[in-house]
Amino acid sequence: MRTTSLLPVFVTLFPMLMTIGVAYVARESTRLRNHLVVFTTVVTFVAAVAMYPAVIRGELLVLELFEILPGLGFVGSFRVDLLSLCLVLISSFVWMLATIYSLAYMKHGHSQNRYYSTLTLTLGSCMGIFTAGDFFTLFIFFELMSVIAYVLVVHEETAEALKAGYKYIIVTIIGGLSLLLGVINTYEISGSLSLDAGTLITEPSGLALATFIAFLVGFGMKAGMFPLHVWLPDAHPVAPAPASALLSGIMLKTGAYGLFRVVFTVFSPELLIETGWILIMAVLGIITIILGSAVALTQFELKRRLAYSSIGQMGYVLLGLSVLRETAIVGAVFHIFSHAFMKSCLFLCAGAIIHKTGERDVRKMAGFGTKMPYTFAAFSVAALAMIGIPPLNGFLSKWNLALGALDGEHVTYVGVLLLSSLLNGLYYLPIIIIAFFGDAHDMKRDETSKLMLWPILILAAACFVFGISPLNILYELSQFTAAMLMNGGL
Repeated sequence: MRTTSLLPVFVTLFPMLMTIGVAYVARESTRLRNHLVVFTTVVTFVAAVAMYPAVIRGELLVLELFEILPGLGFVGSFRVDLLSLCLVLISSFVWMLATIYSLAYMKHGHSQNRYYSTLTLTLGSCMGIFTAGDFFTLFIFFELMSVIAYVLVVHEETAEALKAGYKYIIVTIIGGLSLLLGVINTYEISGSLSLDAGTLITEPSGLALATFIAFLVGFGMKAGMFPLHVWLPDAHPVAPAPASALLSGIMLKTGAYGLFRVVFTVFSPELLIETGWILIMAVLGIITIILGSAVALTQFELKRRLAYSSIGQMGYVLLGLSVLRETAIVGAVFHIFSHAFMKSCLFLCAGAIIHKTGERDVRKMAGFGTKMPYTFAAFSVAALAMIGIPPLNGFLSKWNLALGALDGEHVTYVGVLLLSSLLNGLYYLPIIIIAFFGDAHDMKRDETSKLMLWPILILAAACFVFGISPLNILYELSQFTAAMLMNGGL
């Protein structure tokens, strides 16, 4: 049932318009600016939650604003279904926590006004991607988000940050051009760009294959998919910790979201299986998993190790999507939630560790568990969840991915998941062991500030709660979403 609603537009435009207020207020009062930024993220999250009752009942929230060109159909349209709701909820929640964390982390940093303005504008852009009702609107917000995020990457203005930003913007341009090609080809073939038009491309052709590859490149770049991952290991370590948490925990999901729409809206699972094109995504997903996990083993700079880990983790989503079985799709959608909690927690912990001790080398963190017990306890929970240790949320998503792979008779995929979990253990467990059991040298307890610690603890608790809770709302939402996608209920 289609229901006209202002909420999809509100969660997009509200943070973008508030950016103007943040920039203006910043000239008058730092304290008021901080309150306004947090208020913006809280209101955005509340608006996202407000959409939950209607969408879970099966309603499709829509609002069509204008038609940009005659014959192109409605663009500037907004819609929220179950898949959109998943991304809007997790993004606004993590953004809110990262913003609160930023208040302490950035307290003595430079260019704070620019940082906070960029943060709220990027939030609105991400919301625009998830609530877009057509591929042209999605493309506009996707490019806007990509360009604005550059400011977060180069915020520190060091030589390393500028170099990473240069690589990021080059890859972004390539991805943007490829995405535009996919949008143009889709309109050429189907005559529509609407997400409500059903399957847009129904017949295999050379142009259809080129369209699939163009979308795979455009969205895969942002998802950290091999070989388009090259920007990610450089960008994450140089960005401020809360920005790194958002880059990994949320912005990578914009690429994954786009690929979901490509598989289930532009094409159909039946067509992709029949042509064998889905195997391209499967192979790239496997390489992404193994590459990210293996290279993470060789990294000793904490945030760089986490960055390569993010590459491997996003490979899970790609692999689950390529299996095209309902259980695997449940795992892929739930892993979007899980990874957002796990990796955002880990990056915020990394920021707290670096902020408090100045140490980045994981080999030199002996006894840090004594110095910062709550931070390292949260780090341990998130890291164990990343490995897939039950009863944490990472296990639940990997379990569904494995069951889906077996259902699709892809036993090799299960082997890839097991190998990846082993590699995850090899690069996470040594950090935990050395932190808690290494020589503490009579370290005194010196925990990070409460304003930074509470977001960390909340995210760590989420890894636990959404792994064992009998009333696992996010898992149920993932199940409903997977059923909707596989039944063509877009």
